[in-house]
Amino acid sequence: MPLAKRIIPCLDVTGGCVVKGVNFLNLQNAGDPVELAKRYSDAGADELVFLDITASSDNRETLREIVEGVAKAINIPFTVGGGIRNVYDARLVLCSGADKTSVNTAAVENPALISKLAELFGQQCVVVAIDAKRNYSKQEDKVIFGTAKGDCWFEVYTYGGRKPTGIDAVQWALTAMGLGAGEFLVTSMDCDGTKYGYDLDLTRAISERVNVPVIASGGAGKPEHFLEAFTKGKADAALAASVFHYDKYPVRVVKEYLRKMGVTIRP
Repeated sequence: MPLAKRIIPCLDVTGGCVVKGVNFLNLQNAGDPVELAKRYSDAGADELVFLDITASSDNRETLREIVEGVAKAINIPFTVGGGIRNVYDARLVLCSGADKTSVNTAAVENPALISKLAELFGQQCVVVAIDAKRNYSKQEDKVIFGTAKGDCWFEVYTYGGRKPTGIDAVQWALTAMGLGAGEFLVTSMDCDGTKYGYDLDLTRAISERVNVPVIASGGAGKPEHFLEAFTKGKADAALAASVFHYDKYPVRVVKEYLRKMGVTIRP
């Protein structure tokens, strides 16, 4: 029997509030993180992701008190990322109630951190987040994909999508897996918040090359998009924010649709 696909609501948090924007910009308040977390847990979400999206750019620690509040309110696995720069930061969020820690900027700038985290806390605790954007410039050392808009490669961004790195997302995923990444959270900056669907080329490009779970992120707007992430994008899990925050399609509705379409899904 195939492994069940996971549905994961995401809480992008800044200033103590859950926010949501489009293409990582124009952030709008979407509610209280603890209240939303409890709602999703009660609604049947499989996991929850909490991202302190300005911790790295503001050079501060993750919002520990909110992490503790969320952990107490839910009974599902809980991943925390944002501002985790070292082993101390990771231990702090895990001791605050998180089940997994997600690293992005710090991992890109210090890849050895991935190995240290995997060694100390176990590979299953280490999620490497990849924020990527299509780049249509021709560069021979990148993994090139033919798309409707032309040939492109996927560039990694850090600091909450503020800094382009020149790093190829597919190549980086393979490197990070070799260092001990236990899972990837792959977010398309091009699709983020648009509700037009996931970047299936990006998700599939990574999921077909790594042998650890891949979470598709960025662009979900309706149940059909989750189905595409699993079937065409080859993702193991699908993450979404605004489609859940504003109750357009609650978790239960998405799961019922996927079950009817033959996807193995948890009750």
